[in-house]
Formats: sequence, C-alpha cells, structure tokens
Amino acid sequence: MDHTTGEPDLADTLAEVGPRLKRLRTSRNVTLVELSKTTGISKSTLSRLEAGLRKPSLELLLPIARAHRVPLDELVGAPEVGDPRVRLRPVDSVGGQTIIPLTRQPGSPKAFKMVVPATKSEPDPRTHEGYEWLYVLAGKLRLVLGEHDLVLGPGEAAEFDTRTPHWFGAADGRPVEILSLFGRQGERMHVRARPAKK
Repeated sequence: MDHTTGEPDLADTLAEVGPRLKRLRTSRNVTLVELSKTTGISKSTLSRLEAGLRKPSLELLLPIARAHRVPLDELVGAPEVGDPRVRLRPVDSVGGQTIIPLTRQPGSPKAFKMVVPATKSEPDPRTHEGYEWLYVLAGKLRLVLGEHDLVLGPGEAAEFDTRTPHWFGAADGRPVEILSLFGRQGERMHVRARPAKK
C-alpha cells in the first residue's frame, strides 16, 4: 500500500491478479484445460499465473481477457480514472440470470446483455405481451418456442412474438451470453441493408 495516497502499490496490485483470474475462471465453470485450448497458453502457465508464481504480462492477460470477454482492466483490478463511459450495473433476476441493461432512454425497444447460468432446469414456457430478438454471443442456447425446440450457437439469432409460449436456457451445461432486444407487441426489426444478389 502506498501510504501517501492510500492506493495499492504495484506489488499489491500484481499479487491480486492471480486470485482474480482464478475466481473469474471458476465462476464461469471453465477448467484450466478448456482455458488453455481457448487461449493457446499452456495449462501449467495458467496454473502458475493463478497461484501467483508467474508474473502477469500483457502477452498472457490479453488472450485470457478475450476468452472471458472482459476488459483487461477488470483482470488487473485497475482503478477507475475518470473514464467518461457509463459503467452499467448488472441486475440479478429470477433463475440466476444476470441481466445488464444496455439502454437507458424511455421507449422501445430495450436492449439487454444476459448471462444465462449453466442449470439443468426443465423448460417451463411462458407467454407475455411483446416482441423479442435474441442473439447468441457465447455458448449454446436452448430455445423452446411453441412446438420448436432449437439450439442456437454463437452468431445465431431468433425473433418471436412473446405471446408464443417460450423458454430459453443453457443447452450444454455451460453458461450462455446473449443480447436481447425487447419491444412492444407488433414491433419488428427494421433492416435497411440487404445482401447483394449473386
């Protein structure tokens, strides 16, 4: 600790990186072997990094940040420095989902980032007023929509009238990250650019 400013010094900050990396990885139910495959960093190096036996470097932290889809400053615990960006606060909801509102203005549609936990709950389709678009960022999403039972992977999307009985959850025992746009009944996505005809 720097006693003149009350801020943690460099050694303290570096010492916290390993435990922070381990907490992040385990909270996402990712093994060292899986993270090694995703990042290209050996399992032993990742293990030593988490144990504080290997000094963190950009060469190691950047692939880990990309794998976990978090900003680099979150991995190192960098202090906030007058950043003008709005830091959106996640809100936990029913069923353990983490919902991060991405829009603040009144009206429709509303945008959210959602992290769906790796649970094995049985589908319980519900209906309500509205129209929803889902886009999978990471993981595999199981979507039960009326008579359809679908699995969507990264880059895949679905849109539906929420008066149709629907339910979604993790498809393979791992968390899923999705973007959700929720609008009023009868609202549709407006697509302005269309692919060129071949």
